[in-house]
Amino acid sequence: MSDTDNYLNMELLRFTTAGSVDDGKSTLIGRMLYDSKSIFQDQYEAIEASSKKRGDENVNLALLTDGLRSEREQGITIDVAYRYFATPKRKFIIADTPGHIQYTRNMVTGASTANLAIILIDARKGVQEQTHRHTFIASLLRIPHIVFCINKMDLVDYDEKVYESIKKETELFASKLNVNDVRFIPISALKGDNVVNKSENMDWYQGSTLLYLLETIHIGSDFNHVDCRFPVQTVIRPMSDKYHDFRGYAGRVSSGVFKPGDEITVLPSGFTSKIKSIELMDKKLDEAYAPMSVTITLEDEIDISRGDMIVRNNNQPTVTQDIDLMITWLNEKALVPGGKYGIRHTTNEARCMVKEVQYKMDINSLHRKEDDRTIGMNDIGRIKIRTTKPFFVDRYERNRETGSIILVDEQTNETVGAGIII
Repeated sequence: MSDTDNYLNMELLRFTTAGSVDDGKSTLIGRMLYDSKSIFQDQYEAIEASSKKRGDENVNLALLTDGLRSEREQGITIDVAYRYFATPKRKFIIADTPGHIQYTRNMVTGASTANLAIILIDARKGVQEQTHRHTFIASLLRIPHIVFCINKMDLVDYDEKVYESIKKETELFASKLNVNDVRFIPISALKGDNVVNKSENMDWYQGSTLLYLLETIHIGSDFNHVDCRFPVQTVIRPMSDKYHDFRGYAGRVSSGVFKPGDEITVLPSGFTSKIKSIELMDKKLDEAYAPMSVTITLEDEIDISRGDMIVRNNNQPTVTQDIDLMITWLNEKALVPGGKYGIRHTTNEARCMVKEVQYKMDINSLHRKEDDRTIGMNDIGRIKIRTTKPFFVDRYERNRETGSIILVDEQTNETVGAGIII
């Protein structure tokens, strides 16, 4: 197998970083890229020159990720910055999200597809309001693995008691939430302790470095391989002599495992058939599973179009027009009770009306605000909507793909809300 094939077949881990402002998220990512030799010499020389120009004492590795000019000037991250890198063991996509309260929506955007969340805590400041906010969002979005990095340990003399105290307080808060796998690592992003290389300053810590954890953490079971869901994106009809009668349905497997010979049902029509073949480029596959993008052909000619869903006969999603959501509001114009919005779910689109706002969440106390139901930008609340046609949905906690929707302003085509189905 060639190096290219090896690279293409490597497992991909998506992770997001979050924390309060100045907790060192960008520096951590810069350190990880630098110490794992994932940046070029000229990139390093460019940030070295920028650091000198700014009067920074050390080479400011945060400049590697703060790509927007206004971020570089302020030294903060104000948008979701995606970074790609690979080690010999795994490929990574990093979503570096902002720490400010007013950018909660960006954290939701960055975290919605993540396998793992790194939440940074400044060892000098301890657990902050934003720590609670980001942990709550990570649990709400059902991110399977959360790693708390207690950063800036060099500024508290690598004191084990400081680390243990913050760990205890964080564990207490996380225990109230639906979080399955929680890890803790004491680090110094600036000095490189426990990021890529083991720290000589914290011999009391016996766990792994952050990069080793990212390379080895098991993510195969993060996908739902039980409930078979295949939203159709497009119908492929080549209309050529070679493939004169070919009719395939292309899309990405949301969950489950599909095999040739499986008996399937097509929603919303309810017609049944069997899978004739599963194809990827010119290859015929023995199976397809999430998150593979493939083309499925069926033994019978059924009228199928974009937005339909192929499922197994004995395991079907809920078909409904009334949907109960936890919504994160992303727009400056507040949500309008009774308002009409466009709704997108997998490959399906329709219009919907907000029937009811039930409550707004207080992210810090985890209490419901039933007396304040105004959901403005960055707020999270529970609402009920009714759609103009049936949607094929699962609960988000069971299936992140078929359990999420977005709401769209029909005038501007802006995404105004991101919802998870309860």
